[in-house]
Amino acid sequence: MNYHRIYDTDTPVFLARLADTPPMQRLKGVGMNCGCEYTAFPRFAGIARYTRYEHSLGAAMIVWRFTHDKAQSASALLHDIATPPFAHVVDFLRGDYLDQTATESGTAEIIRGSKEIGAILRELGLTAEDVEDYHRYPIADNDAPRLSADRLEYTVGNAFNFALASAEELAALFADIVPAENEYGEEELCFRTPEKAARFADIALACSKIYVSDADRYAMEMLAELLRGALAAGVLAAADLGGTEEALLEKLCADARFAARWRAFCSMSRIELAERPDGRDGWRSIRAKRRRIDPYVMGRGRVSALDPARGEAIAAFLSEKTDYYVRGE
Repeated sequence: MNYHRIYDTDTPVFLARLADTPPMQRLKGVGMNCGCEYTAFPRFAGIARYTRYEHSLGAAMIVWRFTHDKAQSASALLHDIATPPFAHVVDFLRGDYLDQTATESGTAEIIRGSKEIGAILRELGLTAEDVEDYHRYPIADNDAPRLSADRLEYTVGNAFNFALASAEELAALFADIVPAENEYGEEELCFRTPEKAARFADIALACSKIYVSDADRYAMEMLAELLRGALAAGVLAAADLGGTEEALLEKLCADARFAARWRAFCSMSRIELAERPDGRDGWRSIRAKRRRIDPYVMGRGRVSALDPARGEAIAAFLSEKTDYYVRGE
């Protein structure tokens, strides 16, 4: 089952046309798992390719299903249009690994610089300003721990690809979601029933733990260091961060030194932990952004309030320390 069918809606023509533009097509060459899928770590080895293109189209389909608003849906589609190869690895590269917003810079410029996107927007009666900041539309995006189309899509996509839930179960959970007023009087994607909200919270928490696992953090830091070295050596140029992973790797691996480093990165399959590093190379202490979703049940409240045990599990996750050292090989 194609997990996009979970959203139970056909892609409208205007979204399909926007998705077919060159800036959006580039996202087929940018993965959602930030380079981890190239390693041999057991959690990531062999998982299906999941791209920023798939995620963006899925987020747009969710917004369209719930709003039938062209501006909001187009904004959701285009929200990751500036994402570089290996995605949030570039946040690590730029020292923004705790906020992870650096990859959004350039979104407006790309939208405004695309003749194809501009022509379609004009036909729709929209401007670049209508679509270049999806944060203005709460169904598309909102502040954590609320549920938005963006968080919903990558949770569903990752849960499916990490085999945390079946497509059938995810479809049943999705069917329980509706736009409704939350405790702040704002519109949010909310669950009708506490049981399904609780199950979704469990799945989201399982995903969040993978996003900050030792293997994930270490892979992203090592890949960021590899890219930093290649840029400093002139093997890569800043413009290569505006292309695809395939094109970047072709250029990187044309240099024997960095080809060897890339092979070593790809061969990593296990992680060691230590309170302090020994004399071997490769030890790193890496903090990480902790993503969380605490779903709202219509007229009832957040899962964390309705189910104290789950609230404690979320709180425990947020308070976990990562001030130890990790080393991969």
